[in-house]
Amino acid sequence: MNEQILQKAKNIKLFAMDVDGVLSDGQIIYDAQGVETKAFFVQDGLGLQAVRQAGVVLAIITGRSSAMVERRAKELGIAHVIQGRDDKFVALMDLAAQLGLDLSECAYMGDDLPDLKAVREAGFGISVANGCLQTQAVADYVTQKTGGQGAVREVCELILQAQDKFDDFVKKFQ
Repeated sequence: MNEQILQKAKNIKLFAMDVDGVLSDGQIIYDAQGVETKAFFVQDGLGLQAVRQAGVVLAIITGRSSAMVERRAKELGIAHVIQGRDDKFVALMDLAAQLGLDLSECAYMGDDLPDLKAVREAGFGISVANGCLQTQAVADYVTQKTGGQGAVREVCELILQAQDKFDDFVKKFQ
């Protein structure tokens, strides 16, 4: 792993991410009653719980509003859920200020143009493997896995490794 990437990940105290295309595969599915559903990758959830237990604050910043997002965030203990925000960079800055953090201590993970500025300006900007080319171009790190298929877990493990907490995470299951 690139030493510069590890150094950025080592300093992270807030990990914020988009939902559609990052925590989910980007599909929006409506049932016969018009209720929106999403599929979330279980391994991403375990990674997020491990990062949270290691002391990193978790946040969701998404342009859409969905009860499914609220439910998943609650299951994972994600304290900060910001929905219906197209200005994701402003939302990230506001949350960082509220938490008393510098942007250098914040990671942001996105996949598309609305995430571009947040990915570029965060201390550790991340795009998923299937993110748009513009977001990938400004990211510090582009995942090997795609959104909704383990990309979040990949980043969680990277943060844990950079902060020397990965072995403790694994030991819980041995």
